Amino acid sequence: MAHRFDTHYTRAEARALLPQLRLWLDELLRHRDEVAKLDRRLEGPLASGQDLGGDTVNRSILLLAKMRTLFLEFHRREIQIKDLDRGLLDFPALINGREVFLCWEKDEDDVEFWHDIDTGFAGRERLD
Repeated sequence: MAHRFDTHYTRAEARALLPQLRLWLDELLRHRDEVAKLDRRLEGPLASGQDLGGDTVNRSILLLAKMRTLFLEFHRREIQIKDLDRGLLDFPALINGREVFLCWEKDEDDVEFWHDIDTGFAGRERLD
């Protein structure tokens, strides 16, 4: 049977990544918030047709590049960010030969839930 994903995580493998993933999620949120602040600072000059540049624009571009690098780390591992604010992640996995997602939120201590590929968070079930 063909699978949608090349990578499939065991619960132990997903667990082992949690400390790093928490750091990356926190960093993404910090960068996103700072970019939003910089964007608000640029709204006035942009609306009045001023030429933009300087430290504010450079800082924003740097933060966006850092965010892109972090998103690529998730993508490379085939870990899906379902909700950045909640830190909701899905890890492709196989349970009884069926492709599913292990489901984890940043405020959870462990990987304790899974759901079918197409059901999403609402279909979460506790792992045995």
